[in-house]
Amino acid sequence: MKLLEGKTAIVTGAARGIGKAIALRFAAEGCNIAFTDLEYNDAARATEKEVAGLGVKVKAYASNAAKFDETQQVVEEIVKDFGQVDILVNNAGITKDTLLMRMTEEQWDAVITVNLKSAFNFTKAVQKTMLKQRSGSIINMSSVVGVSGNAGQANYSASKAGLIGFTKSIAKELGSRGIRSNAVAPGFIITEMTGVLPDEVRKDWESKIPLKRGGTPEDVANTCVFLASDLSSYVTGQVIHVCGGMNT
Repeated sequence: MKLLEGKTAIVTGAARGIGKAIALRFAAEGCNIAFTDLEYNDAARATEKEVAGLGVKVKAYASNAAKFDETQQVVEEIVKDFGQVDILVNNAGITKDTLLMRMTEEQWDAVITVNLKSAFNFTKAVQKTMLKQRSGSIINMSSVVGVSGNAGQANYSASKAGLIGFTKSIAKELGSRGIRSNAVAPGFIITEMTGVLPDEVRKDWESKIPLKRGGTPEDVANTCVFLASDLSSYVTGQVIHVCGGMNT
């Protein structure tokens, strides 16, 4: 039997990159997929088609995860369309990297709102359904820089560190109702976002990683399958590093 057979997952920011890899990997394990992105564009349509090809129910929704009312609305729609929500992956995220001395208030606010507030918005919106079901797995996409910090990423690091505190608090609040909450902290993952880095920067990163390579979105997705499935039924409040050993 497939690990996520008969379950339904919401994955935010899943038109491309890590979110897309998670949606596809979950679908391969029999999971129905509701995914959101800022707009229903060609990338979202392509992901929807690929997921559908794996024989599960799938629907893409245009929704701004950073907006509270929009999130409540889209989750209501998803519950109506799918009848249940078993897994939530808070993956929506942006970067606006620059040194603190140059960082604008807008750059700070945008990253905190998209990366951190969106997790609050979605977790609050799905909580009612999961409480009714007395089960659920919430997976928050943090980062190794949320644990160790990084120069030029004060806003991003703060948002990802905030997600860890949020994850641990939710695990304590909802554990008695059978709802688990964990965070994944990816390291240097090769995606469109990191793909624009010059070769020498990428090689420098890789030389510092014990496994001597960047991770793939699939590496992150495989860890999420573990956290979403009953394989991790006694795991909650944890941060799992998917970083090739760069943060030990």
